[in-house]
Amino acid sequence: MMAPAPDSSDGVTSCACKGIRRCLKCENVKEKGELEANEPKIVHHFTYDPETRLAFCKDAEAASFPFPGVFLRENFISEEEEKKLISTMDQDVWNDSQSGRRKQDFGPKVNFKKKKVRISGFSGLPALSQKLVLRMQQEPSLAGFQPVEQCNLDYHPQRGSAIDPHLDDSWLWGERLVTINMLSNTTLTMSLQQGLPELGLAEEVHVAVYLPRRSLVVLYGEARHRWKHAIQRDDVQERRVCSTYRELSAEFLPGGCQAELGAQLLNVSLSFQGTPI
Repeated sequence: MMAPAPDSSDGVTSCACKGIRRCLKCENVKEKGELEANEPKIVHHFTYDPETRLAFCKDAEAASFPFPGVFLRENFISEEEEKKLISTMDQDVWNDSQSGRRKQDFGPKVNFKKKKVRISGFSGLPALSQKLVLRMQQEPSLAGFQPVEQCNLDYHPQRGSAIDPHLDDSWLWGERLVTINMLSNTTLTMSLQQGLPELGLAEEVHVAVYLPRRSLVVLYGEARHRWKHAIQRDDVQERRVCSTYRELSAEFLPGGCQAELGAQLLNVSLSFQGTPI
């Protein structure tokens, strides 16, 4: 394995923000006028209940509504497994990423704008993920799940780590996004900027999905394709590490126009001999 990065003890010494992205370090060095002002806006806040699969709010006009596309499994990994996973990750280099995050990628090189995938240099998912993937496949919502990419992300409050609301690519990545949340509890914020007019909510709607430490969360359906997801800075109170696994889209599966490339990618991915790219 590669030696740790020089700042791996606290991960606070560098910044990789671009464009509108920001972290605490770049906010400290930029002039105040350079930082965008956040205009106050009306947001309707709801909380997701994994047992009823409803989003509920004590104060909003709509007390609750069905929120499809989220599956949560608490205690997906044990404390000992978590300790071993983090120890192994910390032996590899954490690369600086935007908004105060650090990352490790186990996946093919992709140019999403040109829709090109490069298999060279891709060595597969890491060895420790093999038994986790087998465990995932035992979940009814993850039957047949074959990940072709794993991304580890490291969040730290001293860096102001966060990830902006976004939708994951759907050209290469398939229906289910799977994440294991480690080291601390956090909240995944789902957002719909256009609101829910059918419920009388014309302004932006947020649904908070609480993620306990060592839990697994799956996004699919509307939560995957309609609602953006984010981790807000205020919801990173301690170091948090997550591993997100992505499967291939139909275009790269049997019957798809790039099925041959998809088979090659899966063959490498599921060898579980990977090192970060």
